[in-house]
Amino acid sequence: MRRLGQSRLESWLRNRKIRNATAVAATAIEAATAQHTTLPGQRLAADMVSRLAKGVIALNEEIAEVDTLIESRFRQHQHAKIILSLPGFGPLLGAEFLASTGGDMTVFGTADRLAGVAGLAPAPRDSGRVSGNLHRPRRYDRRLLRAFYLSALASIRWCAASKTYYDRKRTEGKRHTQAVIALARRRLNVLRAMLRDNTEYQAGPAVIAA
Repeated sequence: MRRLGQSRLESWLRNRKIRNATAVAATAIEAATAQHTTLPGQRLAADMVSRLAKGVIALNEEIAEVDTLIESRFRQHQHAKIILSLPGFGPLLGAEFLASTGGDMTVFGTADRLAGVAGLAPAPRDSGRVSGNLHRPRRYDRRLLRAFYLSALASIRWCAASKTYYDRKRTEGKRHTQAVIALARRRLNVLRAMLRDNTEYQAGPAVIAA
């Protein structure tokens, strides 16, 4: 690293899309400059680290190629534009949604049925005199839950309507995770209606509380 220098290391990191390349390069060169002690077996350890690093880089590049293929395939789907119009859904989460549902909402019948498959509709576990004991169903599609949860989480930052709904649930005393799940359930209804009516998402005017 000392021979490589900070500028060349920074360029090498940037070419591989490493975050904070400048800071990482500066820290690495500073550590390399401060190290002058030779340890037994350090050359063997360095070779092992180098091989592991190359393996990680190759894996990252392969993942990026697969993501590109998934996005390309997703954009060819007839519902791609509708799904992407809903804030929080990108090509990869949209592809997860299609992989789990096939994009045909008639298969699920109702929004409640789709929510049950996604694990967003609590199922009763009443016993004896105990009632109202609701929990997530034991069997549900984890990929579908992940797609709606992550999209809801992202929409809080970029969608005013989602942020307002999330804040209201938090005001009602729900924890962060509970509020996000409630928002995901609401957005499931919206997306299902959009696909049923073949219409893209349109944000309504902001509502000012009295």
